Amino acid sequence: MTPVILLLWLVAALLFTAGLAVAIRRSALARRVVYGFSIATCGFAIAVALVHLLASPAITSTAVLPLGLPWIGANFRLDALSAFFVLVINLGGTAASLYGLGYGRHESEPRRVLPFFPAFLAGMNLVLLADDAFTFLLSWEFMSLASWALVMTRHRDDDNRRAGYVYLVMASVGTFALLLAFGLLAGPEGGYAFKTIRAHGASSGLTGLVLALALLGTGSKAGLVPLHVWLPLAHPAAPSHVSALMSGVMTKVAVYGFIRIVFDLLGPPAWWWGVPVLVAGAGTAALGVLYALMQNDIKRVLAYSTIENIGLIFVGLGLALAFGGNGMKAAAALAMTAALFHVLNHALFKSLLFFGAGAVLTATGERRMEMLGGLLNRMPATGLLFLVGAAAISALPPLNGFASEWLMLQAILLSPDLPQWALKLLVPVVGALLALAAALAAACFVRAFGITFLGRPRSEAATNAHEVDRLSIAAMAILALLCLFTGVFPALIIDALAPVVDALTGTRMPVQTHIAWLSIVPVAESRSSYNGLLVFLFITISASLAAFVIHRVASNRVRRAPAWDCGFPDSSPATQYTADSFAQPVRRVFGGFAFRATERVDMPAPGDGRPARMTVTLHDLAWELVYDPVVRLVNFLAERLNHLQFLTIRRYLSLVFGALVLLLLIIASWP
Repeated sequence: MTPVILLLWLVAALLFTAGLAVAIRRSALARRVVYGFSIATCGFAIAVALVHLLASPAITSTAVLPLGLPWIGANFRLDALSAFFVLVINLGGTAASLYGLGYGRHESEPRRVLPFFPAFLAGMNLVLLADDAFTFLLSWEFMSLASWALVMTRHRDDDNRRAGYVYLVMASVGTFALLLAFGLLAGPEGGYAFKTIRAHGASSGLTGLVLALALLGTGSKAGLVPLHVWLPLAHPAAPSHVSALMSGVMTKVAVYGFIRIVFDLLGPPAWWWGVPVLVAGAGTAALGVLYALMQNDIKRVLAYSTIENIGLIFVGLGLALAFGGNGMKAAAALAMTAALFHVLNHALFKSLLFFGAGAVLTATGERRMEMLGGLLNRMPATGLLFLVGAAAISALPPLNGFASEWLMLQAILLSPDLPQWALKLLVPVVGALLALAAALAAACFVRAFGITFLGRPRSEAATNAHEVDRLSIAAMAILALLCLFTGVFPALIIDALAPVVDALTGTRMPVQTHIAWLSIVPVAESRSSYNGLLVFLFITISASLAAFVIHRVASNRVRRAPAWDCGFPDSSPATQYTADSFAQPVRRVFGGFAFRATERVDMPAPGDGRPARMTVTLHDLAWELVYDPVVRLVNFLAERLNHLQFLTIRRYLSLVFGALVLLLLIIASWP
């Protein structure tokens, strides 16, 4: 049995699990059956993809089923690119299923989650295997609808209903853009099979339009600014293990869609293709982390952080297009490797962080950081594992986030060799924005971890918090270990990605595992190199030595003194730093142009017993400038067109006759 047939059987097993969940939804065993089957199925899919990627990456496994469009059927294909993304998606699916075994016991509406969870996994896998436009779009829509149903789990909540509505509208816009893109690629002959599209490619005059439609269609699902408006609404609304799948995994399916269309189906790249992708990626990275810094809801912080990381990935893809269009294949391979490496890394640490946020929500019932604090003493395992994820997403060595972002900066440093002045000027600006985003990401997660887990409890819920179940901790621990492993041994990941990069750019990075001490040398040793293993050993030895010296050499004499209280004698937890106060310096520097932030202080006069208050107002410019005018226009037109339903039969007939004459005139004048 070929690998693609095996994976299709696994997709069928997931769909069967979804149907089984409906049948046994009232059983006490439903949760264990659904998540247990999902773990087994996703684990098997990981094995199939890993074997294909490492053992036979040059071989493509294909299958055609008598479904879909009558003249081409339903085409499926497993190559190196789809195998890598199948690995990423099912790695996240396995971890989410394991987490769901424990977390699902605390779900308020488990019967609504269980049927759609395996269906969501099946839809994502089908997108990766699809090898014709019809099957791709059908799978894409199935994935979107399954995830929408999961977002609407708590449909009685007004915010969740709004999130589901916005998500559905944006998903429809993205699918329509992809439909147009595939229509242009297929041409007038209607060759919707990907092999047919590869054979003739798109005409040179249409490549820019196809690129724009692909960026719109996949960017709306990935969360590129200003197409991101649904993401911070939908991801926090879903259950936490579903949020991890949507944020850490589903956004990677969108990245896959962009790579498949632009790097595979559209033909050899031109240098200017990289310009809009670089601009969109850099702007998304900078604005995403700024949005994250302004949030008080921990799940919204993580959702906006996903936008930042998607921006980083698209910067890598834009660099690969710019270098590839200029024939700089080695530089293109480096940029593509950095982008794909970050795809894997983000799936790991973002899933870990959403699991940690779900554990906090389970233990306290709170998502607002202002109502948390002091959780490290009450939830030590969750706190430690969340800290690993926060360090990884902040790109701190020796964890995996640093390795991929370091590779991306190495690719940016090759930009002076680009011949076009537009790229020579643009890429350094992009590099500066990425450096700013990295610094703000570190501040963002110092804030998130510090306010949530350190200090003293700010509420009764935080005071009474308790550690979560072992299965949830096990899922987080596995992801934390993978974050450490991929950061300490990046050479193994880079070499495993080589077949994918070679298929997309025509070359690969030099073999890294042959370098001593498992160092990575992306270009040449004279430029730069990095060794995650040595950094890990240095940090471990120096930290252990410092702890030993402190415990052995320091005085054992007990000293008692009043704790430093920043000049405030009040011991109330309300005197601690809050999430808003931590973000205030950043808000005052960037908030004016990024959010049109305003601060209003109400200071009572002497003798007035009212408390002083400061009100901060932030504006989502993307929503106000792009979507609000559209909403107002639609409402205006709807009110005007509402009169049509009150026309007489004669006016209806006249209207139909006029429309028919107009269409005939258009057809008659068509060249």
